[in-house]
Amino acid sequence: MSRVAATEFSFFLAIPTLFAATIYSAWKDASLIGAQALPTFGLGFVAAFVSGFACVRWLIRYVAHHDFIPFAWYRIAFGAVVLVTAYAGLVKWD
Repeated sequence: MSRVAATEFSFFLAIPTLFAATIYSAWKDASLIGAQALPTFGLGFVAAFVSGFACVRWLIRYVAHHDFIPFAWYRIAFGAVVLVTAYAGLVKWD
């Protein structure tokens, strides 16, 4: 499987999960969403959709021409930061 196909598959796999989480969150906090909040909610939805679409499109284009080595180094560095801060007691990661 190519990197592009794997990346697209992971995003397609995330769509039902994100959709279900959105519905659950809206159902759980339905009392907070009134008629006056619907325009703001709609504007936030559109802004999130447009920015998410742009980011995913950029990532697919990036993955098509680059490998995952910078991402791997980022994950290793972040993991080291988590372990050091947890060991030193600076941050509680639970």
